[in-house]
Amino acid sequence: MNRRDMLGTLSLGGASLLTAESFTGALAQNIDAASALTVAGTAPVKIRDIKTILTAPNGIRLVVVKVETSEPGLVGWGCATFTQRALVVQTALEQYLKPFLIGRNVDEIEDIWQSSYVSSYWRNGPVLFNAMSGVDIALWDINAKRAGMPLYQLLGGKVRHGADCYFHASGTTLSEVEDSVRRAMEQGFRHVRVQVATPGYAGYGARGTPPPPTSPNDIVGPTSPKAIWEPAPYVRMVPRLFEHLRTRLGEEVELLHDVHERVTLNQAINLCKSLEPYRLFFLEDPLPPEDNDHFRVLRQQTSIPIAMGELFNTQHEYVPLIKDRLIDFIRIHISQIGGLSPARKVAALCEYFGVRTAWHGPGDASPIAHAAQLALELASHNFGVHEGGGFARDTQEVFVGCPETKNGYMLAQEKPGLGIDVDERVAAKFPFPSGPPNFDYSWGTTRRLDGTVIRP
Repeated sequence: MNRRDMLGTLSLGGASLLTAESFTGALAQNIDAASALTVAGTAPVKIRDIKTILTAPNGIRLVVVKVETSEPGLVGWGCATFTQRALVVQTALEQYLKPFLIGRNVDEIEDIWQSSYVSSYWRNGPVLFNAMSGVDIALWDINAKRAGMPLYQLLGGKVRHGADCYFHASGTTLSEVEDSVRRAMEQGFRHVRVQVATPGYAGYGARGTPPPPTSPNDIVGPTSPKAIWEPAPYVRMVPRLFEHLRTRLGEEVELLHDVHERVTLNQAINLCKSLEPYRLFFLEDPLPPEDNDHFRVLRQQTSIPIAMGELFNTQHEYVPLIKDRLIDFIRIHISQIGGLSPARKVAALCEYFGVRTAWHGPGDASPIAHAAQLALELASHNFGVHEGGGFARDTQEVFVGCPETKNGYMLAQEKPGLGIDVDERVAAKFPFPSGPPNFDYSWGTTRRLDGTVIRP
């Protein structure tokens, strides 16, 4: 029956009109019944409990979050690791977020993030954000498990088979770094971050001259510096490293370097210009986050690809650099900004401005954190590179189902959710060291010759 015939039939009288109404009513009943079945099949699952697990396999302090649900056996795992302030994050989780979130629906991920964000009037700090991250990643893990699919599928599906990783190579001499790079290449890595010690000085990312031994009463301070570092010798040393590596290794490997924010703007410009002939994949953190405005000047002065962001907490820090195209790679730490929910938004923003992702993934990020960012990397077109390439044996025993690395690619576990479970019994075998020091005191103690503390 075409539209004209149908209208004519409806106009003939009550019997035909009644038939049409009956049809409409029956259709509505069927829709209601189908909706009821759909709702019944996805009954609300609630947050029943939130637990914090502190474990230190391989000597690395990790904060793991376990979200238990009202559905028996359904749990989610998240990473809340702020290794230098782990106990404060534990307090934020157990004393503040947990009572705020018990009873919430696990599928309300966005609202849980937003309400947790403003549950503390003063916000934007690494303690709150890492605590929120633990819950956020765990909720994504839960919802992917409920969907019966790996997390990357829930985020849009694969656009690549694996995430290209970069290896950390370091040494006290140029030849030691070269040997380390060769070992990485033999394992299939195509990207290698290289760091070399500056002779006579302490170092970052490479073994430098160790500070002299101190007694318990010999406190490091402005009049008693121990680990000494100076930017000028470092800026002269790094180009020598890259000249050596390119001469010996050729162009087949992508080389990266981390400045770690320890130079001035002028020194950063000179360093970048001197490194241009060696075609770096990127130069990381040339300036501290307090000097974000300097990136506009640096961008105008060099063609070196710039990566930045591992110390950033909020959008006020990274959005300007992205929208003004002042960096080439975003390096923010996923748990430091609050978890996977904000990281998804950052990745989408970066795509529109030609910025690629290179999430911060050091050794003190748990395998859960790596698995979460891997899921996002597999589903994001503008992925750049994944930091890291493997997990030590003790860590693998605690985190069952760590992502595997083959031929330089990190591969997802093809299991629902993150694909990782935490063996709490094994985790308990690696407790945090009791008493002080309960974090790495090397931060804040490296100083210049005159005693001035080095940032960061």
